[in-house]
Amino acid sequence: MASETTDVLLARYGPRYRWFATGTVMLGTVSAMLTTTTVNVAIPDIMGAFGIGQDRAQWLSTGALAGMTVGMLLNAWLMRSFGQRKTFIGALAVFVTALFVAGLSPNENVLIICRVVQGTIAGILQPLSMYTLFRVFPPEQRGTAMGLFGMSVILGPALGPTLGGIMIDSFNWRYIFYIAMPVSASGMLLGNLFLPEREDAGERSEFDWTGFALLAASVACFLTGLSNGQREGWHSDYILALFAMTAAGAVAFLIWELTIAHPLVNLRVFTSVQFTSAAAVAFILGVALFGSTYLVPLFVQTVQHYTPLAAGLLLMPAGLIMGVVMPIGGYLSDRIPARGMIIAGILFLAASSFWLARVDANMSFWAIAWCVILSRVGFGLIKPALNVAALRALQPELLGQGAGMINFARQMGGAFGVNTLSVILDRRTFFHSDTLTSLQTSGNSATLELLRTLEGILARGGVPEDLQSAGALHYLGKVIYAQAYTMGFRDSFLISAIVFTFALIPAWIMGREGVRRHA
Repeated sequence: MASETTDVLLARYGPRYRWFATGTVMLGTVSAMLTTTTVNVAIPDIMGAFGIGQDRAQWLSTGALAGMTVGMLLNAWLMRSFGQRKTFIGALAVFVTALFVAGLSPNENVLIICRVVQGTIAGILQPLSMYTLFRVFPPEQRGTAMGLFGMSVILGPALGPTLGGIMIDSFNWRYIFYIAMPVSASGMLLGNLFLPEREDAGERSEFDWTGFALLAASVACFLTGLSNGQREGWHSDYILALFAMTAAGAVAFLIWELTIAHPLVNLRVFTSVQFTSAAAVAFILGVALFGSTYLVPLFVQTVQHYTPLAAGLLLMPAGLIMGVVMPIGGYLSDRIPARGMIIAGILFLAASSFWLARVDANMSFWAIAWCVILSRVGFGLIKPALNVAALRALQPELLGQGAGMINFARQMGGAFGVNTLSVILDRRTFFHSDTLTSLQTSGNSATLELLRTLEGILARGGVPEDLQSAGALHYLGKVIYAQAYTMGFRDSFLISAIVFTFALIPAWIMGREGVRRHA
């Protein structure tokens, strides 16, 4: 029987086929992305369940993002070797297994491993979906296709936190991993009907295991060094050794990829200035976007004491609005230059982070929600234009690699951003805590008055006299830490805003290159 290639399926179903294929890959991407942000609202509960700190808990997000970066580079080889259908169905089968094990995990180590596996599958599915839409839509409609792809990427994050909050409030945090299982099962069924089999009838290319191992080792060493630097000391032998191994692995990876016949990453995609600039924008976008997405639920739950459901509802309007903006951005990217849309989107993102840099314990629900909405409008403008501009710069045979690399750049930026902003939050909190503590001296009349008031309250409450001073000092310490923690969040959001502004540089370069290409 003839292989069911894209052309065969187009002939069978006619123009409707592009919508069948779109719906199928969107189900897969939504199911993979649903868990990515759902976990963010569960982090405080997981920290309490396993007795771990924020530096360890952030691996639940960082591990998934690191897995995505690696999975995106596996995608091109898997599709060449097994075809879209088998890759899609197999990836979702592994994903469902990882969800089931995560829901039963006995400790944080098993849960983190499952999160890495889930992230890897999400990394495989995102470029597969992007590639599929690029194949089934004609060139003049590819901006619209990227808008639809963007909807599938953000629909999960839009619904995930709210659904996760409902599961946590109604049951417990383990149930957040079961939400995506029915969606994944539906995707597997439709994938068997509407996704093409292997297009190339030739022999399967060899997998670059050496390159894969070097890349995975470099990413793992780098993120481990970042996450443990605060605890171990940034100048400790352990941390310096991890960063040295990261550098050595990265150099070895680049040399290896340039010398073998079938590399994991075809570095020819970076000979295009437009694509390279787009990848730089994607990386910077990932740094601040995923970092802020991690920080907002953490802030409202730990500082403002929101429930997981309230934290999820806070993010939901922004996700839904981005779902509206993304197709509009895709439509516009077919008609106006990408540079203008990308720069406008970056300015929205920077403004949102500058606004969040003023956050405090009394900031209202809707004030924070509007900050997040503003950032998602910016992301909705950027993503379709960035994807279209990046892939238009490549030859057809490099589209698979390009789709993987542009998503790899964004996810690598996301892993780096979550890890780095987590470190910044800890360091700035300690800095402000030490600074505020140093001001609490015998010459500070406000502090002395507060301590006397607290001691009086404790005395009226029946606390023994020898414990009243210690109790007042303990309360003062908690107040100082709470204020320092809030100031740490402010500094982290401010750094996100500054990082966003740096994306204007490659965005401008990309636009100039695009103008020259069309001149």
